[in-house]
Amino acid sequence: MISRRDFLQVSMAAAATYGGSGFGNWARLAAQQRLTQDDLLAMPAFGNVSLIHITDIHAQLKPIYFREPSVNIGVGGNRGEVPHLTGAEFRKMYGIEDGSPSHYALSSGDFTALARGYGRVGGMDRVATVVKQIRSERPDALLLDGGDTWHGSYTCYQTAGQDCVNVMNLLKPDAMTFHWEFTLGSDRVREIVEGLPFAALGQNIFDAEWDEPAELFQPYKFFERGGVKIAVIGQAFPYMPIANPSWMFPEYSFGIRDERMQDMVDEVRAGGAELVVVLSHNGFDVDKKMAEKVTGIDVLLSGHTHDALPEPVLVGETIIIASGSNGKFVSRVDLDVQGGRMMGFRHKLIPIFSDVIAPDPEMTALIDAQRAPYADQLSEVIGHTDTTLYRRGNFNGTWDDLICDALLTQRDAQIALSPGVRWGPSLLEGDPITREDLWNVTSMSYPEAYRSEMTGEFLKIVLEDVADNIFNPDPYYQQGGDMVRVGGLSYRIDVTAPAGQRVSEMTLLRTGEAIDPAKSYTVAGWASVNEGTEGPPIWDVVESHIRSLGRVQLGENTSVEVVGA
Repeated sequence: MISRRDFLQVSMAAAATYGGSGFGNWARLAAQQRLTQDDLLAMPAFGNVSLIHITDIHAQLKPIYFREPSVNIGVGGNRGEVPHLTGAEFRKMYGIEDGSPSHYALSSGDFTALARGYGRVGGMDRVATVVKQIRSERPDALLLDGGDTWHGSYTCYQTAGQDCVNVMNLLKPDAMTFHWEFTLGSDRVREIVEGLPFAALGQNIFDAEWDEPAELFQPYKFFERGGVKIAVIGQAFPYMPIANPSWMFPEYSFGIRDERMQDMVDEVRAGGAELVVVLSHNGFDVDKKMAEKVTGIDVLLSGHTHDALPEPVLVGETIIIASGSNGKFVSRVDLDVQGGRMMGFRHKLIPIFSDVIAPDPEMTALIDAQRAPYADQLSEVIGHTDTTLYRRGNFNGTWDDLICDALLTQRDAQIALSPGVRWGPSLLEGDPITREDLWNVTSMSYPEAYRSEMTGEFLKIVLEDVADNIFNPDPYYQQGGDMVRVGGLSYRIDVTAPAGQRVSEMTLLRTGEAIDPAKSYTVAGWASVNEGTEGPPIWDVVESHIRSLGRVQLGENTSVEVVGA
């Protein structure tokens, strides 16, 4: 008798063969200039349950450019495993043709040239079209939002997240979980969550004082769809108080809490769940480890690390789905659930090519109405770029270099530090830089650009601490985003070295001298998690810098030497 694991592996092979992952077919069609909306959405119905997954929208309501990472280093057991393959290696693994739409959507190579040909991606009115099309075919489909939704744009900041809340309410998800949402502050989060017409999930969101589950959030919710009783368990970002300012949400504690996750899985199974879905904001490597430790999860919808994978990853009997970010993709998963067991599936990662997918008129009208009061501010051109600007990868992107240059010049500093956040769309060489573009890479609720003195010893501690958050071989200790971006400083990093011994050869670029552990340096940065940080908002600092330049031109950044990758 075929085992359930073997059956799932056969399902994965069938998904690839029959277009369940979809990329080979629409890549060839687009190469022949015949790509249509029907091509992108086509997926033969399978089974009796459908899931729709979106995650990490980061308040991007309009179409954008978004470059995938060229550097995504895996360590420990994840070395050389997806999603830690990029460029040609990634394309080879999935059989992606050079120059195809899947090359453009999923890989950073030749990004600017391909972007000019294939156009922008995303746009929540295009996402709405896709969701409505799937629902027309599968009326019982569950739409699940993986979080990082109410954060990351000018209008989101000005409305305290309300523009994104309104958009998602119109899209009508069935449930969501959380991360950056908490940086709106506890009072605002409570105000929004209490009014949501769908489930707010997080089995790992606890009351910090009493160490009990927070009453505002449900650990899970049952749904009856396609004749199947489905349990969706929420998993919020576990490292909120480390990665973000805990003083903004002092009532809450988080953590992975995989033992409780096991209890929740057992509880919903005992309550009759025939399909168990985890809606997670752990990050992909953490999700893989949790799937190894927690039994009984059928589908794990992964968010936080912005990975976009054209095929699921199988861990034991759990399939893990990664659906990208910024509204660039929508995942559809069809499942065959019989006798309380998931017997097979089909999956399709749908790229949201905004020139191919027609916008949904109702959603377009809502988005435009919310942006209208800010139209002049959003569209004001503050400069132009002669360099493609992007942020994504374990180390500096060109947007990060520009921000660090602004901190150095505008704050009169020797060294600049900029957070290794993953969010932020791209701009193409020759594009104007609008205020909206700038806010898309700087908008947050703790934007103060500080200026302080740090010793060389403390600087090394900072770099080592962040490096361990990213390159610790145990995913459960990977608590950060990407590596802190630096300006005015070069260093060498060995990602395979033990904690505290990864960073060496720190050099002050202005003088070429080695950083002296005992000497103090003037450091400018932003996004400090410390309460009471003082300084101008980062968007004002960068805008002043761009205006002073007129045109932005950045050379190749060679300040970080990476070994062991």
